[in-house]
Amino acid sequence: MKKLLAVLAFVASVSFMGVYAQDSVATDQAAAATEQVAAPAEEAAPAVVIEEEQSMHQALKQKFIEGGAGFMSTVAICLILGLAVAIERIIYLSMATTNSKKLLAEVDKALDEKGVEAAKEICRNTRGPVASIFYQGLMRIDEGIDVAEKSIVSYGSVQAGLLERNLSWVGLFIGIAPMLGFLGTVVGMVEAFDRIQQAGEISATIVAGGIKVALITTIGGLIAAIILQLFYNYILSRIDVIVGDMEDSSITMLDILMKKNLKK
Repeated sequence: MKKLLAVLAFVASVSFMGVYAQDSVATDQAAAATEQVAAPAEEAAPAVVIEEEQSMHQALKQKFIEGGAGFMSTVAICLILGLAVAIERIIYLSMATTNSKKLLAEVDKALDEKGVEAAKEICRNTRGPVASIFYQGLMRIDEGIDVAEKSIVSYGSVQAGLLERNLSWVGLFIGIAPMLGFLGTVVGMVEAFDRIQQAGEISATIVAGGIKVALITTIGGLIAAIILQLFYNYILSRIDVIVGDMEDSSITMLDILMKKNLKK
């Protein structure tokens, strides 16, 4: 009896171990299959991203062509030229920015210690409209404070004009770009109605296709105008800051020159 129980226990343990082994093998095979399925999916993911990027590029190119090469090209030219002028103005304004307080302190110190010529030399070696205005005032200080003041005011107007130079072109492109887009839309609508007339019936496909193509030029013109408008407003804000600094610095410079003149 004991031997029979021992045999049965041995058989049961062997069967349990076999089932466990089969389950382990099945689990390993399932995990391997999952990894094999996931690996191609991971490898395919970059391809999908690349395909999506390419499709976006192709879609933009297709929309550009559908809008009409003539009108879309003129809108693109307006955007490019406007951005070129805007970037040139931004660089010029960045170079025109000066630490006015530091310049005033150096000019005041030079006038006290070394005289007018030393102050002129400091202004010559400093870039920006503020230094140029100071130099013009120092050039005519010997003719009297009134003459120096008129010189500073007049040259300040000249420098303000230089800050705004070519900015009107950006405004022109802002106005022209959407107009060209609207013109392309009108032309596209006329072409759509011509197709309807040739077909002899009103087809939803013909109407929808013609309107879609016509509106693409308007979208392009508005996008170009919005981008240029942002640059235009930024440049105007920078010009306002520089002009305000020029006016404040000019008043302080006149006060310094008046005090030096009274000491004489």
